Amino acid sequence: MTKETRNVSINTKFKDLAARVGLDGFLLSLLGLIILAYLWPGLGKSGGPLPLETISTYGVALIFFFYGLRLSPEKLRVGLSNWHLHLLIQGTTFVLFPVLILIAQGLWQTQVPEILWLGAFYLAALPSTVSSSVVMVSIAGGNLPAAIFNASISSLLGVFITPLWMGWFLQASTGTFDFGSIFGKLILQVLLPVTLGIGLHQRFGYFAENHRQKLRLFDQVIILIIVFNSFCESFARNLFRDFNTADILLLGLVLALFFFLVMALVYAAGRALNLNRENQITALFCGSKKSLVHGTVMSKVIFPDAAMAGLVLLPIMIYHALQLIFASIIAQRFARKKQVTNV
Repeated sequence: MTKETRNVSINTKFKDLAARVGLDGFLLSLLGLIILAYLWPGLGKSGGPLPLETISTYGVALIFFFYGLRLSPEKLRVGLSNWHLHLLIQGTTFVLFPVLILIAQGLWQTQVPEILWLGAFYLAALPSTVSSSVVMVSIAGGNLPAAIFNASISSLLGVFITPLWMGWFLQASTGTFDFGSIFGKLILQVLLPVTLGIGLHQRFGYFAENHRQKLRLFDQVIILIIVFNSFCESFARNLFRDFNTADILLLGLVLALFFFLVMALVYAAGRALNLNRENQITALFCGSKKSLVHGTVMSKVIFPDAAMAGLVLLPIMIYHALQLIFASIIAQRFARKKQVTNV
């Protein structure tokens, strides 16, 4: 074997391993930009040489417009029949997650900085992710139409429920939530673009479907811009000075345990509801995941201070990486079990 062939083989094995554990170019780009923000915070902070805030403001509106353009009202109506499964998934996403965080906060409030509780609750209030949930359900052999329906409806509900949860939490904990300005931003940057997109679905929905991959790339670019801007602001103001590597690793461990706790509770609820294997898989993957896309773009609306947004986004970024890794491994195990059963 030549040196070139050996290098190609090593690269292929590395890519295969990364794919199996859920690592991709986007996650690596996210990590790279956080490192760059740490090394050169002046590059991406507000008032710096790059107009990142302006780009991200318009980018958020476009993300929600194209999301609305992809939503098919007919498909959503058809998918309403499996209501037991839908209630379990949406209840887990928007009720169980926040309640678990509130319970944890009540037990260990003084041991964790307030800003991390805010980030953890923001993570809990977010909708489920769309693309990766559907992919994992497909790999594991779950109910794919139900996964698509729940991922779509979760994202739509999140436009309303996430700001309401965060408004209540911020008002209860700090009393500083400005409903007026946040509601105005929510209408202009989120609700209006989504509504316009849904209204134009019948005429231009095919465009969004035909360019799904390009639009996904656009979403990722806007997310990277928002993350870079937020972390540049945070590092420029030295807001991470009270956190060390051990704190970040501990946060990752707690979020990993949280992921498996939710998985276990969803599994138990699915057994109690007598869900079949396909629906049980769909409930597990759609109910346990949170959307980094919505978390990042809605942080622009809910948290006007970009520096604070950098701290708040830390739990969702860690959870996003963990959920991809763990869900990929679990999905592969489900797939192998299905192959053995079919033999």
